[in-house]
Amino acid sequence: MQEEINALKTQGTWTSVPLPPHRNLVGCKWVYRIKKNPDGSVARYKARLVAKGFSQEAGLDYSEFFSPVVKPSAVRLVLALSTTFGWQLQQLDVKNAFLHGIVHEEVYMSQPPGFIDSENPSLVCKLHKSLYGLKQAPRAWNDRFTSLNIFMMCLRKLIFWSKPCVTPCHPNHKLLKDGSFPYSDPAHYRSIVGALQYLTFTRPDIAYAVHQVCQFMHAPLDTHYLAVKRILRYLKGTIDHGLLYKKGSLDMTAYTDVDWAGDPNDCRSTNGFVVFLGYNPVSWSSKKQQSVSRSSTEVEYRAMAVAAAEVVWLQQLLSDLHCPLLRKPILCCDNQSAMALSSNPVLHSRAKHIEIDCHFVREKVTRGDLHLQHVSSAQQVANVLTKGLCSPSFTFHCSTLMLGPHVHEVEGG
Repeated sequence: MQEEINALKTQGTWTSVPLPPHRNLVGCKWVYRIKKNPDGSVARYKARLVAKGFSQEAGLDYSEFFSPVVKPSAVRLVLALSTTFGWQLQQLDVKNAFLHGIVHEEVYMSQPPGFIDSENPSLVCKLHKSLYGLKQAPRAWNDRFTSLNIFMMCLRKLIFWSKPCVTPCHPNHKLLKDGSFPYSDPAHYRSIVGALQYLTFTRPDIAYAVHQVCQFMHAPLDTHYLAVKRILRYLKGTIDHGLLYKKGSLDMTAYTDVDWAGDPNDCRSTNGFVVFLGYNPVSWSSKKQQSVSRSSTEVEYRAMAVAAAEVVWLQQLLSDLHCPLLRKPILCCDNQSAMALSSNPVLHSRAKHIEIDCHFVREKVTRGDLHLQHVSSAQQVANVLTKGLCSPSFTFHCSTLMLGPHVHEVEGG
């Protein structure tokens, strides 16, 4: 606690002043956490001073509080560019970084419990820097962060990403919402699955399996926990695997696939796409569609629209980074009917329920902003994001996704 107070005082987080009349006073509290080493031993005891943001008054203690967040695909895109151009990346770790945001509103907070000035107990803290719990704290940190132009300094030199049964899920196996006993410790289930969600940021090979177990967070069954254990067993066997980025061209290729009506619980379809910049995967997704579709063409086309939107966003990001693509992006699909629909100038009456998606993709194709290319199902990399695969096929697609064991040097990186 004393260490936290010293850090806050060093960076001038507040000054002690009398509370002005007709001003709101925000409370604060201490939040304690035990940080552990990988072996479970205690690394340190951490205390954090948190403002009671729920007691803030809109228009008085804060105005805007929305803060933009970075997409993982944006970080991966920059890493792919660094590999392609041979950029040197560095990592910046700032202690109490979140607390460097500057508070522009007048915010008054009570003195921290246990550290009340005995000589001036009636004084309050006028905040100059943000604290955890303040509604405007994330926005203040983002403003501070972007104003210093240190985004590139927060990325570390590339070798490689990530940590470690042959596949993360059984081939063509689907999880049911009933059929077994409820899992005895739902909180434990949610904790593990939540951690696995973070791991999908760098491990596309487990994205589909994690997406499956995430659907039962509210009421997990024993069979669902067995599926989670299989993912963990797979990770244990591939603990030395991660993404290996290689130098390549500035060409963008996207693969999109769908498991039509593959969910036995609600007959919804699962979308999957992966976008490559050169050899390097920079964006991927495995997600269930929001509605039931009666044709494979419809679900494939909806998946194409989702992938096309991601490609357009990445293309704009590259343009903002002054690294425009050398050629138009290519969208690969294994459904001929969906590809024909994207180039047909006449909107068929049976496709009116997907009219917006039709116009979006067709416009990109007609203007030449996006090229379509047919691939065989065997070469469809996005298969790994829509269904459980047998070991040979799964291994093949993982190699295409640039997933492999750790190395000490990366060629071209």
